[in-house]
Amino acid sequence: MPYVSTPDGAEIFYQDYGQGKPVLLSHGWPLSSEAWAYELKVLHDAGYRAIAHDRRGHGRSSRTSGGNDMDTYARDLASLVEQLDLTDLTVVGHSTGGGEVVRYAAQHGKGRVTKVVTAGAVPPVMLKSESNPEGTPIEAFDGIREGVLRDRSQFYQDLSEAFYGANREGSTISQGLRDDFWRQSMLAELQAAYDCVQVFSETDFTEDLKALDVPILIAHGDDDQIVPIAAAAYKSIDLVKLGTLKVYPGAPHGISGAYQEALIKDILAFIAD
Repeated sequence: MPYVSTPDGAEIFYQDYGQGKPVLLSHGWPLSSEAWAYELKVLHDAGYRAIAHDRRGHGRSSRTSGGNDMDTYARDLASLVEQLDLTDLTVVGHSTGGGEVVRYAAQHGKGRVTKVVTAGAVPPVMLKSESNPEGTPIEAFDGIREGVLRDRSQFYQDLSEAFYGANREGSTISQGLRDDFWRQSMLAELQAAYDCVQVFSETDFTEDLKALDVPILIAHGDDDQIVPIAAAAYKSIDLVKLGTLKVYPGAPHGISGAYQEALIKDILAFIAD
């Protein structure tokens, strides 16, 4: 299986399909590159080189004793990009992965990244504070940590409901999709999953967003129960120089069904320009 090595010795697993212009996808917490299976195929079929990696501590990548922080995640992504020598690159990130690609592009991607796409992404910062009253209270993240620590299997099963909006009237989310969320989540090492809660909730990406000098498509469902749009996309669009905001009415946090089909069409149109 393909891996790249990071400077601290971690092995990062990645999937790589096609020979065209590269598109690199970064997954949400606590999933893996498998979350992008549909998008990898569609991008490949459209003539792009489609790549997705497992974040350290997740999926098939190394389980390390440290390095579960956004700066390290971005450096891991830089190691992947540099070792594959990717240029004219579009980076796409969902949820935590949205923060990862924004930090990577802002701090490491100059000369390589030409476009950025985020979907349901955590920037600029999720945690509620005096300066971010629309954010999510710390008690919610403490509850996530408690769930992961005490009974992560049941917690992930329960989380899949709000993640995909299965608790909304008229939802057509299948049990199979929820089961796959659980399957991927259980492959995340406990320490990495626990530590990453602080990473996705408390990391401030404000300066990264301001520093981006390439076009960015900011996509978000307006019924996102995990990363509420008011504290995320609606704020991020005001911080970037070359941003386009796309709101998907009724769409949840998880990318599936009609939302998934609409999003990939918008991504293809955005990177083709």
